[in-house]
Amino acid sequence: MLRRLLSRQPRTVRMCGAARSSPRAVWASLPWPIRYAALVLATVLLLPVLLTALYRVVPPPGTPLMVIRALQGDGAARDWVALDTLPEAMPLAVLAAEDNRFCQHFGFDWVAIGDAIDEARAGERLRGASTISMQLTRNLFLWPGGGWPRKALEALWTPAVELLLGKRRIIELYLNVVETGRGTFGVEAAARRYYRKGAAALSTREAAAIAAILPNPREWSPERGYGAERVPVLLRRMRNIAPLATCVTR
Repeated sequence: MLRRLLSRQPRTVRMCGAARSSPRAVWASLPWPIRYAALVLATVLLLPVLLTALYRVVPPPGTPLMVIRALQGDGAARDWVALDTLPEAMPLAVLAAEDNRFCQHFGFDWVAIGDAIDEARAGERLRGASTISMQLTRNLFLWPGGGWPRKALEALWTPAVELLLGKRRIIELYLNVVETGRGTFGVEAAARRYYRKGAAALSTREAAAIAAILPNPREWSPERGYGAERVPVLLRRMRNIAPLATCVTR
């Protein structure tokens, strides 16, 4: 009888250990506020991923920044335009202005990030190294401004944007949601505001001028001041990066 008890003991211990380590048992043992908070957090983190998959085929209805600008009284004028209808100079100009290595990276430009860190260590002002993919993530799902929480979420969701959308859809969405002036979003609305014509009819210089104001669209003008001064620089850069921009050109 003693031998039978001893032979059964290891099996009982293993079963108890398995029960203790079961994820379902651990989950059931948590207080309901913790379970509820975990479910809310998981939903918040996964929702942008699901929306990203949807935006592969459906234009986004708006962005948080559009809502903010509308509440501020600026309005939020925009008109959707397909990438295939735009002149090649338009996406090329945006790459020249915002993300030269867009076609070579997977959401994060580690070369630009490394350069920014080196400059900061040398005592220079810390500059941003955001890619177009990161900026699109921020535009679609997050709020303007800095702060580590926003940067962390941006870094978390950018790989999903790259994986689920692809380069051409990323640049198409970006060209349609990026702020291009006070109360103006997207290159179509910008073309009508600044040049009284659709984006499909923009010249190479006009495309470069719209791209030139993207770092500060609420204050800069494409035809005067610092925005206009950037245009010749962007035109030269567009010629230089054209061989590297085949992911967005036809």
